[in-house]
Amino acid sequence: MKAFSHSWRSENLFGGINEKRMKDEGGRMKQGLKHKIRTLVEERLGLARHWKIFHFILHPSSLILGFHPSSFILCLFALTLVLDFSAGAQTQRRIGAHSSPPRDAFTKADEALVQRAVNITCSERVRDPFSSMPIDQMQARPSLAINNPDAVAGAKRAERLLPIAKRFVARAILKLARDYDLYSNPVYRSRFDVATARVQSVRRIKPDVDARDNASVWLRDPHTIEFGTIFLAGLRSDEGMVSVLAHELTHIADGQSDLLRPLFRAVARRAEVRTGFSITGQRAEELVCDLVGLFAAHEFVKGNVSWEPLGRRLARAVEHNCVDDDTSDEEHLSPRNTIRALFALDLNFAGEITGADKSGPVTKPVSSGLRNPMSAAGS
Repeated sequence: MKAFSHSWRSENLFGGINEKRMKDEGGRMKQGLKHKIRTLVEERLGLARHWKIFHFILHPSSLILGFHPSSFILCLFALTLVLDFSAGAQTQRRIGAHSSPPRDAFTKADEALVQRAVNITCSERVRDPFSSMPIDQMQARPSLAINNPDAVAGAKRAERLLPIAKRFVARAILKLARDYDLYSNPVYRSRFDVATARVQSVRRIKPDVDARDNASVWLRDPHTIEFGTIFLAGLRSDEGMVSVLAHELTHIADGQSDLLRPLFRAVARRAEVRTGFSITGQRAEELVCDLVGLFAAHEFVKGNVSWEPLGRRLARAVEHNCVDDDTSDEEHLSPRNTIRALFALDLNFAGEITGADKSGPVTKPVSSGLRNPMSAAGS
């Protein structure tokens, strides 16, 4: 609404100024052609640069019948040059303003793939003994003490995985910036580099009884992630924990300066086109934080091969959204629609979950500091 009001005011003021200027110059139209064109162009471009909007309205009162015919033709010729230049400048500005590149069409088959992936994800949650608890079930639980065994195990898991999550978040942010053609912009590149550096400042996991089923960060002191004890107990796998850690780390990366806002907007535009959901404001930020979490969990799975099915392990990154009470608010999509939007944004994830029905080879994790997710989940 703000942009619309600004454009409307600019256009009408432009028209008013144009009317006064042409009336004042009515008696001087017999000056030399080269000088006249140069003067009109320079003045018109000066106004356009001042308002930063290349709109031009020829007010009806500007067509003064008292002009000499040759003067009137000369005036129209000059205005044509200005309009052509302005239209080109406006087109160039429009192209530069759209951050995300053209995307492939989202077909009915893609929609079916996304829905199938959502169904499989939530079915895996029921079968998987180390799946995450849905957030609506977490909300219904009584508070857990700091020394609750499940909460303690969750806190240890979060502390162990925090350094890995930080590395994957930095990679994911830069990958998305390149995927959406933002990183080539020097201004945006500087913002993203600062954002990824902020992620490295996080050092501590703080369990909190009152936070219950939530995790949060303080942007003015980006060194700690606070976890509700219910949430710590409800995330029973490494994959689920990496995903949530990455989500919170992305908030820290964005910071109080909104460093990742161009990325939030670009991703939200694509998600809106593919899903039809309204994704603006805080919803865009939350969705990208979830997307970075899914990327981070995917990288973790790739680097830590297990005998478990790939689809099951990937599902753990988002299955806490497999709720029965699927409601939304102004800042979040509903949990199940969040899963749909994530799979719609990257169909590779949906394809891996729906097509990965074979167990991977049993190999030792690439890092000796990591344990098999199955054994870690039971720690």
